Amino acid sequence: MKPKLKFIDLFAGLGGFHEALSGLGAKCVFASELDQDLSELYQKNFGIKPHGDIRKINLDDIPFHDVLCAGFPCQPFSKAGEQKGLDCPEWGDLIGYVIKILKLKKPRFFILENVPNLLKHNKGQTWQSIRRRLIESGYDIDHDFLSPHMFGIPQRRERMFIVGAQLKIGGLFGFDWPKPKTLPSVSIKSILDNYPPDAAKIRSDHLHYISVWQEFIEAFPKKIELPSFPIWAMEFGANYPLEGPSPYNSGFKGLGKYKGAFGKELKWLRSNQVELSLPKYARSKQNRFPAWKIDFLKKNREFYAQHRKIIDPWLPQIMSFPTSFQKLEWNLKGGERNIWSHIIQFRASGIRVKKTDTAPSLVAMTQSQVPIIAWEKRYMTPRECSRLQSMEELRHLPGTPIKAYKALGNAANVQVIRKILCALTKRQNLNTKASETLAAE
Repeated sequence: MKPKLKFIDLFAGLGGFHEALSGLGAKCVFASELDQDLSELYQKNFGIKPHGDIRKINLDDIPFHDVLCAGFPCQPFSKAGEQKGLDCPEWGDLIGYVIKILKLKKPRFFILENVPNLLKHNKGQTWQSIRRRLIESGYDIDHDFLSPHMFGIPQRRERMFIVGAQLKIGGLFGFDWPKPKTLPSVSIKSILDNYPPDAAKIRSDHLHYISVWQEFIEAFPKKIELPSFPIWAMEFGANYPLEGPSPYNSGFKGLGKYKGAFGKELKWLRSNQVELSLPKYARSKQNRFPAWKIDFLKKNREFYAQHRKIIDPWLPQIMSFPTSFQKLEWNLKGGERNIWSHIIQFRASGIRVKKTDTAPSLVAMTQSQVPIIAWEKRYMTPRECSRLQSMEELRHLPGTPIKAYKALGNAANVQVIRKILCALTKRQNLNTKASETLAAE
């Protein structure tokens, strides 16, 4: 009998790659994880103690293996970060260590995962550099974008996956990305518990913010379509200039004849008072507003002008809200006009309301950004979030909800990884359940 397929798990985190490959009969022979808490949790879940910082490991000591797996740190490439890329002093060129291992140990395959923005980072130059180095390591490579919802899991979380196969074993001949011909119907309700006792409840002030926005929605007759663009209430009544020099560029002078946030008169105000009377985003240190922002703000003003009679009686209620709660993203065109029937997420960009078919993308989030089950007025629990990552069989999660949400947000989706491995090995004579699984499908 041939030995099991062997793999290594780099930047292991919660062990999404481990759970995916071991579930298909493969054996983990090495893992590395910098975070001590996650390392201890990995040992509890899988019986393997990961090595620490990959930069401090003697790469010669890594066992030979068939598959290298790595969800290398995404912070340098994510739109949510500073996008320092390969030059990031903390996390930038960790992919370089992956490439060193590929050259040294020459595994048959590799599977890498990162954020979609890796492809476009630095106008595509970052990806071209990584791609060239992977090819020079002796691999035929390909990349694509997959999301759990494509495989019946109710989460939209697109990630860039990169696969490679040694050229000397025929490269990626016969490999096809495991994309379904038709998308399955999904519902977030399929992974939810009914009023779980450990779920965090929505704070009373947050309930109030939602209730006020529900009044806004109910005020509009159904024949009036709600905006598909984000609604920024502070633009209602404002008419400060959007084109030409920005308020910052003009020193916040010469705006006395205009109105600021919520239509506040700017006449007779000093420059510093004018600045504070404008929306925060209108005070930015840029010479001019970009075209996209001008277009977006104009749409908000036009919507207000068209429906002022409806909006004005409601508007005073929201003026004292924190800035992020003065914004609403109604992401369900034609959907039921009841916020309490949908999924909510509190973000810096506003209160986002989504349909119940899929959860928002899990990110390394604070608890305030965790999806909210509005009809139960609570946040999703860590265990429910683990199901969104196909990690429902994981026995141990981090000890606090905040740590659990962060770890799950960084994890690779188990089901997606399994599909990729099945596709990689289906034409290879390897002793793994992956080929059998694919054949059964």
